[in-house]
Amino acid sequence: MKKFLMATVAVTAMMSAFPAIALERGGSLTFARYDDSTLIDPIYADRNPDIWMVTNLYDTLLRTEADGKTVTAGLASDYSVAADGMSVSLTMRDGIKFSDGSPIEGKDVVFSLQRAANPDLSPWAGLLASVDEVSAEGNNVTISLKNSDPTIVLMLATFNTAIVSADAFEAASGETDQDKAKALSIDGFVGSGPFVMQSHQRGSMMQFAANPHYWREGEDGKPLPYIDGINFLVIPDDATRILKLQAGEVDGAEFIPFARVSELEADPNINMELFPSTRIIYSPINTRSERADGSANPLSDVRLRQALNYATNKDALVQLILHGAGKPVTSGLMASTTQLATDNGPLYQYDLDKAKALIAEAGVAANTEITLTTLAGSADDGIILAALQQMWSDIGIKLNVAQVDGPTRGAKNRSGDFDIHTYGWVNDVNDPAQVAGWLGYFPTAKAVGTGWNNDEFNGLYEASNTEMDPAKRAEQYARMQDIYAQAAPLLFMYETPFAVALSQDVKGYLQTPLGNNEFATAWIDR
Repeated sequence: MKKFLMATVAVTAMMSAFPAIALERGGSLTFARYDDSTLIDPIYADRNPDIWMVTNLYDTLLRTEADGKTVTAGLASDYSVAADGMSVSLTMRDGIKFSDGSPIEGKDVVFSLQRAANPDLSPWAGLLASVDEVSAEGNNVTISLKNSDPTIVLMLATFNTAIVSADAFEAASGETDQDKAKALSIDGFVGSGPFVMQSHQRGSMMQFAANPHYWREGEDGKPLPYIDGINFLVIPDDATRILKLQAGEVDGAEFIPFARVSELEADPNINMELFPSTRIIYSPINTRSERADGSANPLSDVRLRQALNYATNKDALVQLILHGAGKPVTSGLMASTTQLATDNGPLYQYDLDKAKALIAEAGVAANTEITLTTLAGSADDGIILAALQQMWSDIGIKLNVAQVDGPTRGAKNRSGDFDIHTYGWVNDVNDPAQVAGWLGYFPTAKAVGTGWNNDEFNGLYEASNTEMDPAKRAEQYARMQDIYAQAAPLLFMYETPFAVALSQDVKGYLQTPLGNNEFATAWIDR
């Protein structure tokens, strides 16, 4: 049996940047977000604003440490994988409780994992496709698999496998599973994470309070979190988030435009952080033969999609938007920091002659109109739009714009009602299965809403999910990345760190490479 270090050790390592004697408890943080959460439920969270909050409200059986890679103890204190790879055994901690004081038991694990693996409920069910049965006896949990799974341990440290209360869920109002999830998020919230949902005013504010029954200990030997709560303000406009931080009205702000980073680094009252990430910025391209309005879709021709990629100067975008803090995408299917990512240099390096040749070959008419859907209030999206309008005019493409809020953009993606839209991705597990499943595997989400459907890619993806030979699995992923790059269902753009600005009074806040906002170890230096 593989043994874990206690969670206090992991937390101590994370907190080593400051001495224990300086740590202070209490108070609330006010944090400015670029977008609101829709439904912070482990199995329904399908947007980053929802996913990154799950780990604050719910805990998983296993956890990843601050590096986003190392698996450590969670609600389960230890685990073992059977020699034949067909089952996982875990031991639950003694005395752990939900936020309402009720015990976290084996039945809750069974309920949560069965729910997470149900393809009729969750868009992430494919991540647990190998699970056959989950059973519990006392503190011992057994997960039996249909087939060996090289990702299963990592998946047990992933947001969608977080543990919810079976009793609270059953008692919640509503006819369907999603109705009950929504009801719990509004009234009578019960969670297993460091915070509880206290209130949510859609589109404006969300409040978390400390979970009085949370199990993890801080550096001072007392239960986390250090702070009493978090007030999230939804401020889509980048400039407004920064102004409120500079004025002391908020304690932190996320997604700082890179054009403002040097300015905030020079401010003695602000700690400007660039957290390492697995974040890639790309634009899904609608590959369907028809647009949502029934008209012919010129983007269904791979040659036009390739031409747009060749006509996009990614190095220029990195300088314009990131001020050199990132780099062009090299895999297309995943960030270069992801396991099994191939690196053949920047994809579709700027080549106007190739772009023009492909346009001519495809017979694309001059002044063909394409609409880019962008996020309203995003300075980065504004720069992307202006740059692409100029770049693509050189190949006879007229680029229009539709500015929308985050939920509308997500709805358009799911329905296919778009030509191209800005988007981003961050891994939630340190394995390519999740990102490949989302961006390229059609059954998961229609290849990130693009409608691209490739039988060879789909078959390779399915085979890779049972392949225990690391070398063979690497070959499968190399081929998938080649197929994806050639098909160009995305405008491949760049990789970027997480830019978060904090008041100098805020200590211990972390955003992991997987994107999770970690507030449990944050504290305020008075």
